[in-house]
Amino acid sequence: MSGIKTIDDFDFKGKTALVRVDFNSPIDPKTKKVLDDTRIKAHGESTIKELSQKGARVVILAHQGRPGDPDFTPLKEHAQLLGKILGKPVKYVDDVFGEKAQKAIKELKNSEILVLDNVRNFAEEQKKGTPEEHAKTEMVRKLAPLADVFVNDAFAAAHRAHVSIVGFTAVLPSVAGRIMEREVKALTKVVQNPEKPCVYVLGGAKADDALKISQYVLKNKIADHVLTGGVVGHLFLAAKGIDLGKPNMEFLEKKELMPFIPGIKELMNSYPRNIEVPVDLVVEADKKRMEIPVNKLPTNYPIFDIGPETVKKYVAIVRGAKSIVVSGPMGVFENKQFAFGTTKTFEAIASSKAFSLVGGGHSIAAVEELGLANKMGYVSTAGGALIEFLMGEKLPGVVALEKAAS
Repeated sequence: MSGIKTIDDFDFKGKTALVRVDFNSPIDPKTKKVLDDTRIKAHGESTIKELSQKGARVVILAHQGRPGDPDFTPLKEHAQLLGKILGKPVKYVDDVFGEKAQKAIKELKNSEILVLDNVRNFAEEQKKGTPEEHAKTEMVRKLAPLADVFVNDAFAAAHRAHVSIVGFTAVLPSVAGRIMEREVKALTKVVQNPEKPCVYVLGGAKADDALKISQYVLKNKIADHVLTGGVVGHLFLAAKGIDLGKPNMEFLEKKELMPFIPGIKELMNSYPRNIEVPVDLVVEADKKRMEIPVNKLPTNYPIFDIGPETVKKYVAIVRGAKSIVVSGPMGVFENKQFAFGTTKTFEAIASSKAFSLVGGGHSIAAVEELGLANKMGYVSTAGGALIEFLMGEKLPGVVALEKAAS
């Protein structure tokens, strides 16, 4: 992987590895229990397991929620879940870099794993700064002398220039963990030099992200086609001057999406051949599914899916693609009545020979529910970091690893 060192570039036997992972998980606000261990499993079964097998003394740094939020909890349960996943004891200390934490690190034996407490207990953790500035913080000054190498595996938090993400890269040999390595490889493949034709499928409700991504990938000739669905499709239709009807226009206003219309209009005027909008839609009329061609709008019913003609058009474009990026479903797929657009489009992507990258919570939920996850080229668990990468932003966590490698 260009410009970044990986686990393969370091001998971990008998060395103390400080490993930043992203264990941030959904938490039950009442019981404070972890509801989904997907991220813990992903890091555990790849990077953490491999480092332990290579004889490293593995020290885990991670965050959970933000101070003041209901999901801000200690990492004790995360450590227990990691132990279950790995089938071996995992140590935990309710301290980040104080005497307790330092003692626990010094007592570690080869192949043992220790989880430190939530790094966001440290007030300075969430301040933005350069690696050099963060290297002067108490966390880095206390922990770095006890470690031989820093492993950043937290791609999902790589868009934040926080102490535990970039601070250690200024003072320790630093490498990417397996998840970081895989994410950067897959994303580079679709953003920097995608095989053509390249298709971006943008749906869901995050229309502001969709506009920024479309602007970047069209201006830089990355994407040949942008297919829109979900609320994103509604907004692009509205930008064409189409009245979607009272409930739908009010929804766009309520979600504060109307200010994006001038930008979308400008983009559609600049790239009329590259942006596809729905030609028909599905509404919920008296609890029933009803198809409406776009030229028969406005409607008094809420729009919940793209229609069959749009699906046909999108599937044909997808079949001709060599690379595909998916961010967001085509409609309210959680309701079987309105899952047709998402199902057919995603099935076409899964059965195509193109390299496909799927990202964003709702897209992942859809491909998993449809049993298509293992048929996609790569499924990214990152949220904000993925979106920023797709917009062409430099991620501080990745840049810090590149700098450390050079």
